[in-house]
Amino acid sequence: MIYRTLLSLCPALPAAIFSFFLTGCGGPEEKKIGEGTAMSTDQKLPSPDRELRAAWVATVDNIDWPSRPDLSVVEQQQEAIAILDRVLALKMNAVIFQVRPQADALYHSELEPWSCYLTGEQGMAPSPGYDPLAFWIAEAHKRGIQLHAWFNPFRANHKANRGPISDRSIIKQKPELVVKLGDEGYWWMDPSQEDAKHHTINVILDVVKRYDIDGVHFDDYFYPYPSYNNHKGFPDDTGYTEYRQGGGTLSVGDWRRDSVNQLIRELGPLIKHTKPGVYFGISPFGIWRPNNPPGVAGMDQFEELYADARLWIREGWVDYLMPQLYWPIGSEKQSFSDLLLWWNGQNFKKRHIWPGLNISGVSETAQTGELLNQISFVRDNPSVSRGVCLFSAKHLMDPGKPAAKALSEGPWKAPAVIPPTPWLNSPPPPPPSVDLIKKRNGDVLTRFRAGEGDVLQFVINEKQDGRFQPPKIVPAMFRSFAVGKSVTAVAVRSVDRTGNISSAVVVDLP
Repeated sequence: MIYRTLLSLCPALPAAIFSFFLTGCGGPEEKKIGEGTAMSTDQKLPSPDRELRAAWVATVDNIDWPSRPDLSVVEQQQEAIAILDRVLALKMNAVIFQVRPQADALYHSELEPWSCYLTGEQGMAPSPGYDPLAFWIAEAHKRGIQLHAWFNPFRANHKANRGPISDRSIIKQKPELVVKLGDEGYWWMDPSQEDAKHHTINVILDVVKRYDIDGVHFDDYFYPYPSYNNHKGFPDDTGYTEYRQGGGTLSVGDWRRDSVNQLIRELGPLIKHTKPGVYFGISPFGIWRPNNPPGVAGMDQFEELYADARLWIREGWVDYLMPQLYWPIGSEKQSFSDLLLWWNGQNFKKRHIWPGLNISGVSETAQTGELLNQISFVRDNPSVSRGVCLFSAKHLMDPGKPAAKALSEGPWKAPAVIPPTPWLNSPPPPPPSVDLIKKRNGDVLTRFRAGEGDVLQFVINEKQDGRFQPPKIVPAMFRSFAVGKSVTAVAVRSVDRTGNISSAVVVDLP
């Protein structure tokens, strides 16, 4: 499958090149005929497109992966590879993979039990044993795809878990930190409890330390939606009473928001201290408060989820926001364009704001046109970060469906590099080493290897008729690139996992 996917990225290239993308060149049938040199600074190369193209991969209730909780390990891995190959074929460059849907783990954890969505039973490990997160990371990176680990910070159990709750669950281990909601099976950690916050932080930092992730991601669930507790309010009366008796003066709403704000404010620096290049991002509900901007109506996340996402982006506590803007441009009460511009107007620290788009209902020509118009709106506004995130991956899997077809034939016809994130202060990667190889059959290949550092992609410019042509972008697994007959030189640059681009190395054709 991956062979066909790679071939689809550069259909004009000889198929023979793809036999080299994993192992590189070498052997008696090849001869080195040239070596790359640093490109002079007075020469200019056409720049690659910069755009985030991401998809959420939801594991809760087996929404996207695995499709069922009774799949074998081989079937799980096959499904993961199929999703990543599809993402690569669509020239996307990031996935947001849900690793902690409900105080559980889709990875090996000493802190929380295995997720029920892997095996059907919470606490039961996959057999034969493997680590799904490690597998996803490795397969994503070699395809030139970022992987952000998606955590639900306070949800302790979802109604979709119909089996027993594991003895290793926080519900059993620390019952004083959780509350039961309604009668459908929801449990929630109490965000006002300092130990609940510390538990979540410890879980996240454990993943940041042990896994080669590119980002930490939250969605819109902080306090639960009111319907989860039959609209009776969150059951934290005892904690709030103790707070007031201890001299606290905040209203209950401000007290709850302060609990969430503490988590957001503290977590970002801890992530950067652990690994400076790891993003921290959140995808809040698309409306901060009704009438912001004027005329907007809808749920008040500030008062119902106790999420002050405007504060987080204003203060620069996050590297990106992905507000869930699941409405059309022309919607009277929830205009996609009006809301996106409003969010961008709160972006005092110039972080990334990439809108989240819901493609689950994109099945007709008009709906596809709306999707393309939204991407065009993002691109046509230079003050807005270029990029979107799509919910969710399963709706991209059929290449014949309108959404996938329209994207691959339209705005995503050519690959793109992740936009830069300069405030991370990560240096660009060192330039690659580049050799020119001639095969016995007469084919000429450029062979390249990354220098030190984490390389996600390579950018390749061919020189024809005295000018360097627009770049081709290939994933990190590539090791060779076939040279066209009229090419006189090839320039190669490395791209790291935060979008930094190295200086170029040029090899001239004899």
